Amino acid sequence: MESTAFLTDMYEYSMLNDAMSDGSAFRKCVFEVYTRSLGPGRRYGVFAGLGRLLSALKDMKPTGKELEFLLSQKIISEKTAKWLEGFRFTGTLRSFLEGDIYFPLSPVMQVESSYAEGLLLETLSLSILNYDSAVASAACRMSHVNPKRPCYEMGSRRMNEWAAVAAARAAIVGGFEGTSNMEAGLLYGIPLIGTSAHSFTLVHDSEKQAFEAQFKNNKDSTVLVDTFDVKKAIASAVKIAGGDLKGVRIDSGDLGSLAREVRAELDALGASSTKITVTGDLDEYALLSLNSAPVDACGIGTRLVTGSGIPTSQMVYKLVEREDKNGKMQPVSKKSAGKSTYPYAKSVYRSMKDGKYLEEIVVMGSSECKEKWEKSHMEKDNLVPMLHVVAKEGKPKEELCGKEGLLRARDRCKEEIKKFPDQILSLSPGEPVIETQMLRAR
Repeated sequence: MESTAFLTDMYEYSMLNDAMSDGSAFRKCVFEVYTRSLGPGRRYGVFAGLGRLLSALKDMKPTGKELEFLLSQKIISEKTAKWLEGFRFTGTLRSFLEGDIYFPLSPVMQVESSYAEGLLLETLSLSILNYDSAVASAACRMSHVNPKRPCYEMGSRRMNEWAAVAAARAAIVGGFEGTSNMEAGLLYGIPLIGTSAHSFTLVHDSEKQAFEAQFKNNKDSTVLVDTFDVKKAIASAVKIAGGDLKGVRIDSGDLGSLAREVRAELDALGASSTKITVTGDLDEYALLSLNSAPVDACGIGTRLVTGSGIPTSQMVYKLVEREDKNGKMQPVSKKSAGKSTYPYAKSVYRSMKDGKYLEEIVVMGSSECKEKWEKSHMEKDNLVPMLHVVAKEGKPKEELCGKEGLLRARDRCKEEIKKFPDQILSLSPGEPVIETQMLRAR
């Protein structure tokens, strides 16, 4: 994609144009991204999509064709178009690191920029962070049901083709070990996995011929054994593989019961090392029910890529400080009932004891007051700061992008979740696993 400038809502450009006309476009501002809720019963969320957002940041300048379209639709003026011709994001981003655990009300990202630049980043940020975090959160819940049993992402055919690539990446952040999506494998170096479909068996004159074709080209193939008769399929596959059958897949029926039958049949034929993979409409609760079954790996699609019932992280992007006519930063907030916001650019910390997080502390106030508060509490309360500079003067930290960024995010999620109370892994509905305290520094 040549430009990410149009991955946004129209009103971002109409507001930009109006702000350009009255001079408010270049007021220094601070925006914050946070969620009001994790969704019913969820105890935590996984922050994901940062690497994708930082990469998208580099391509926010509209193309000539896009500028022509904005002018033809009378959304912007010639003056605004002229400014956009040389556009580059020059602000500072502070955020949680990708793979961090997050909770309601804590800002996971801060944007410090002109009002104009912050506007153009709004929809793109929410689009990426909301979806990727929803998938990573679901993936983390699923992968921790049984950490010894790998989960693989197989949801490409259940969604938009480009969302499928994002989902594959986010699943890795949350702890999955591979994907069926080719583009994700190419872009991010994610291990690719695949078996065969029922159509491959049916296009051959016999199941035996289908298996022979697979093993001829790849002796490590995993074969699908539930097209006709499972018992006969296993016997045929073991015989053709010469006693070295690497894996079988089952995709229908009562997967737990069928896995037990398949395991017994494989063992009886001497194929005790053959792995059993199950696929289907699995979620974390279905995976939990399979813990007593002899299942070695799971392929998960629909429920994963739709956030396991919570398809968006409900993040919002709010202005919290802006420069006044005298050049002084002023706190701003929304007062409407049910959707009020907290003013000031905030600092986020977690207190820690014996290697475990105790609570989240969100500190608001002027820069001077926050610095004073930090000096008196940082060491005494063993606080860990959560917001880090990830882009300065519009230039992202490259190690947080691409393949390296994904590996960092995966490893961080794996380590961070260990720092919370054990009930974070409970699938029972509950409150966020640690409390968040909102403090005003004075």
